[in-house]
Amino acid sequence: MEFNYTTEQQEIKEQTFKFARNEMLPFASEFDQSGEMPLTILKKAWELGFVNTCIPVEYGGVGFTSQDTVNITEGLAYGCMGMNTVLMANDLALLPIVIGGTHEQKEKFLRPFTEDYKIASFCLTEPGNGSDAAGIKTNFKEDGDDWVINGDKMWITNAGFADLFVVYGTIDSSLKHKGISCLIVDGKTAGIEIGKAEKKMGHRCSDTRGMRFNNVRVPKENMIGAPGDGWKIAMKTLDHSRPMVAASALGGALCAYDHSVKYATERNQFGKPISSFQAIQFMIANMAMKIEASRLLINKAAWMLDNDIPNTKIASYAKAFAADSCMEITTDAVQIFGGYGYSIEYPVEKLMRDAKLIQIYEGTSQIQRMVIAKEIFSRH
Repeated sequence: MEFNYTTEQQEIKEQTFKFARNEMLPFASEFDQSGEMPLTILKKAWELGFVNTCIPVEYGGVGFTSQDTVNITEGLAYGCMGMNTVLMANDLALLPIVIGGTHEQKEKFLRPFTEDYKIASFCLTEPGNGSDAAGIKTNFKEDGDDWVINGDKMWITNAGFADLFVVYGTIDSSLKHKGISCLIVDGKTAGIEIGKAEKKMGHRCSDTRGMRFNNVRVPKENMIGAPGDGWKIAMKTLDHSRPMVAASALGGALCAYDHSVKYATERNQFGKPISSFQAIQFMIANMAMKIEASRLLINKAAWMLDNDIPNTKIASYAKAFAADSCMEITTDAVQIFGGYGYSIEYPVEKLMRDAKLIQIYEGTSQIQRMVIAKEIFSRH
């Protein structure tokens, strides 16, 4: 692996962090408390090219590598993990089209996202099926030239604002994962029922809702791949998205670390800064080690993607380690701030609340360990 970024890559990373510090960080608490989607900020990120990073050049995309994408994600999450979730959800929804779509599908559904700011949603999780994705109940039935969708989805990011949904369902539940298929659905299609916005512990400015598909008719040409290809497409999508989610954890952890170092040098107790106390120094040192190790795992997972090397195990390493580290780092940041850390007037309590979700979505930390164990024993 080459550890040096090109000049262009370094500039992209610097510009992303500049945007995060100037445009996102100052307003993160405000939108966290109001629960509103910061659409003006999100559109600015799109205008700068920080959104829809997976779209290939031939369909109007910028042509970012996977390593570019994780660097951008780290920077945006530094500004606000909740805002980054909104932006990252677009890539998650569009990746199945990039991975398994036809040229016609890519031209029709990807290009509009490069011409105007649009929002997409990835619809996999259901009320009774989170980690057990193969147990999907949403049903796809053939009817003439259409597929008809019926079923419920849960915890769908961007659902209340989405212009496009990528929906997973089954053509036959008895086939288990071999029956899972994937459809592209226009957000204005009749029969889509959007639930109320969920009130959440963290990531409050991201829109999260349940959905119902009630006899939603979709043209057959909107299916990605063949019937039954959905599971394979979803797994390949997660190999791409998990390094991104891990990078989101890294950005949040780095923000908590920076706040902690600054506070520790400014806060005096017993006549000297608390940074002079070994207890604080060790907490800061542990933060720094976990941040560096997370970044290395994330970059390796992204590098493998860029070099067409299977990365399933390393992507799960990165997602589990970075997510767990972010939770530990943000919790320690609150401890370093003491009573102030527990107050919403200071930034670290939000970071701690935001960190928890990254251990849960896109495959819990426990699911990552199951994936890792399967990779280990299937090759033993």
